[in-house]
Amino acid sequence: MWEGVGGKSLASRSSRPRVPLPCAPRPRPLPSSRLPGSLAPPRLLLLPQSKMAEGGEGLAAVPEHERILQEIESTDTACVGPTLRSIYDDQPNAHQKFMEKLDTCIRNHDKEIEKMCNFHHQGFVDAITELLKVRTDAEKLKVQVTDTNSKLQDAGKDVIAQTEDIIRCRIQQRNITTVVEKLQCCLPVLEMYSKLKEQMNAKRYYSALKTMEQLENIYFPRVSQYRFCQIMIENLPKLREDIKEISMSDLKDFLESIRKHSNKIGETAMKQAQQQKIFYVALQKQNNINMGRTMYVTNGEIPEERKEVTSTYAFEEEDENEEEGDEETFENYYRKQRKKQARLVLQPQPSMHETVDGYRRYFSQIVGFFVVEDHILHVTQGLVTRAYTDELWNMALSKIIAVLRAHSSYCTDPDLVLELKNLIVVFADTLQGYGFPVNRLFDLLFEIRDQYSETLLKKWAGVFREIFEEDNCSPIPVANEEEYKIIISKFPFQDPDLEKHSFPKKFPMSQSVPHIYIQVKEFIYASLKFSESLHRRYRIPESSENLPTGVKEGDLRCLLSSTEIDDMLRKSTNLLLTRTLSSCLQNLIKKPHIGLTELVQIIINTTHLEQACKYLEDFITNITNISQETVHTTRLYGLSTFKDARHSAEGEIYTKLNQKIDEFVQLADYDWTMSEPDGRASGYLMDLINFLRSTFQVFTHLPNNNNDHAAMSGKVAQTACMSACQHLSTSLMQMLLDSELKQISMGAVQQFNLDVIQCELFASSEPVPGFQGDTLQLAFIDLRQLLDLFMVWDWSTYLADYGQPASKYLRVNPNTALTLLEKMKDTNKKNNIFAQFRKNDRDKQKLIETVVRQLRSLVNGMSQHT
Repeated sequence: MWEGVGGKSLASRSSRPRVPLPCAPRPRPLPSSRLPGSLAPPRLLLLPQSKMAEGGEGLAAVPEHERILQEIESTDTACVGPTLRSIYDDQPNAHQKFMEKLDTCIRNHDKEIEKMCNFHHQGFVDAITELLKVRTDAEKLKVQVTDTNSKLQDAGKDVIAQTEDIIRCRIQQRNITTVVEKLQCCLPVLEMYSKLKEQMNAKRYYSALKTMEQLENIYFPRVSQYRFCQIMIENLPKLREDIKEISMSDLKDFLESIRKHSNKIGETAMKQAQQQKIFYVALQKQNNINMGRTMYVTNGEIPEERKEVTSTYAFEEEDENEEEGDEETFENYYRKQRKKQARLVLQPQPSMHETVDGYRRYFSQIVGFFVVEDHILHVTQGLVTRAYTDELWNMALSKIIAVLRAHSSYCTDPDLVLELKNLIVVFADTLQGYGFPVNRLFDLLFEIRDQYSETLLKKWAGVFREIFEEDNCSPIPVANEEEYKIIISKFPFQDPDLEKHSFPKKFPMSQSVPHIYIQVKEFIYASLKFSESLHRRYRIPESSENLPTGVKEGDLRCLLSSTEIDDMLRKSTNLLLTRTLSSCLQNLIKKPHIGLTELVQIIINTTHLEQACKYLEDFITNITNISQETVHTTRLYGLSTFKDARHSAEGEIYTKLNQKIDEFVQLADYDWTMSEPDGRASGYLMDLINFLRSTFQVFTHLPNNNNDHAAMSGKVAQTACMSACQHLSTSLMQMLLDSELKQISMGAVQQFNLDVIQCELFASSEPVPGFQGDTLQLAFIDLRQLLDLFMVWDWSTYLADYGQPASKYLRVNPNTALTLLEKMKDTNKKNNIFAQFRKNDRDKQKLIETVVRQLRSLVNGMSQHT
């Protein structure tokens, strides 16, 4: 078969002219393995080279034709155009030769195919015969299978029905399970949303915000595919905005509420702190316990008073936490508004310093403000922080200190300053109990203590002035023993001689002395009042280093020790003595109406006050229990204070004596042109001497109960007497040398000499005991030598002995002698008194002129040396 087909085709193809065809794809034949053996396409096989030689071709062409056939048989591509084209491009008649070669190859292949078919033909026949035999059995089998299938189908209808029911039930069961699972997933969301609605209706906005947060972060992601969830999600922003608006409104109401109630909250907190302090003091006295265990707690616990205040003025935590809706917005708004409120609270009233109620309201508002802040800090999260409250407190503390420092400076009433101090202590104790550092407030107390001391000094200055104004500057009379004991109970006076005297008798000091002593003690008591509250406990800061043995952080210590209080009392008393009392004494001494008798009494009073200073030191020692022998213990400066006052009184005595002398001297009415003296001293001078005698008798009252005071009193009297005589001598000399006095007669000089003689007699009469020899008379020596020079007219001696230590007229100044001589010379010229001398003794006139020239020469010489 293949041979006929193949041969015919190839023969016909070889007979027609060959035209080159384009290379086009051809269908790929099925693999021979998938076709029956009889249907497999023949495969061109290359003939052996020996058989190719039998084709009658030459030896040169055979290898080329075989190569082309091998290429056609071996190529896998459908395009054999180039190979076929090479047949035509080669030698002439190559096509014919190739076709012949190809026919030979085909015949060889056909023979091989035929052999293969013959080999398999019997098997194929046997297989067909067996197949025919099987067809009958197959038909029977088909019938049986069909019958069995029919029966099986009939039997399976019920099973199918039941199976379908089971499937349907299983589907329903699965759907139910799915629904349950979905409902279990959705129910918490619905419950939470329902809870959200309930919280919104109940105005529990903080809880509602927390619920929203849980819905958004936990529940909604589980059911986000459902439509109801999308509706809820879309509804949440509106709810949150509603909460924000409502919370902002509530926050404003809350801020306004705490602003209104801050004052009452502060009052309650301060009252509780004060009550606890009183309780602690009482407990300490009762049990004699150590300080530092009951007033405050440590280890970060909230003080008991904080709990009581917050229970009395409880703030709903929801209200405080609601502002966290928009955390940053609410925090900023809250802090901004609270800072505004803080500035208002810290701004004092202009008249705050006038009354203690003004300070109390100021402190109550501040305490209330920070109690609220502390409460919010402990019951909320994030609205305020410890750093924020510390910053706010430090700002407030600086402002508080500045305000108190400024307003306390206006206080002139020590009682008000003392009340202010007590308020500051309670204020500091209260806020310290809430954990706020108050050490700077305690430092301010020391400044206010100085202010308190100043107000006390001013108050006691008025007290001393009243005492001096009411004092009659006379010794205290006592008529009986009872009056005597009253005086010595007020003032530590001891005088055995006075005790021996019978009644009535007099104390040497005036009534002002016991009154001043009592008031000094009252001043010490008043100064101690300020220290009482400072002798208290304060907390050791955590940053303290080098703590004493047994002292740990958080313990309570004393602000002022007994030694410091003792030192403070002594310094305050010294200020009272050296500044206030000394100033009052100086002012008293300088008053115009104070006479010599009063000045003498002042000297006596200051002497006794000076002696009483040791009793004041003992008084302070008994209060503080600090011995005076303790190192660095301050001593009272009463000795120097009263000594200065005595010196001033003495100086005033000298001044007033001189003033009185000037008043008498102004009464002098000399006739400077008289020719003869009156023969007796002038009346004004005799009155002056009588006054001096009576005045110096007053000095006999000066205290002389010991040698020191006796020496002192004698010295005062002697100094006063010497000062009076010297001033009188100077005044008389100035009277002679007055530039307005142009002329003096010899008679006036003689009258003036009589007055000087009276002065010398007064000095020699020992008006004050204690002068040695003619010491007091030396006060008039300048006048005496000047008058003797003119009375004796001993110019030759004066000029000859001038400048010699033993000169008779050593105290006469040439300028003074020249001035007086010229006044007398002018008078002689006017009255022509020397006319007879010029007639009788021209030499004496020349002597006068010579004396004048020599005196001028001496004066000029003195000027050149100076």
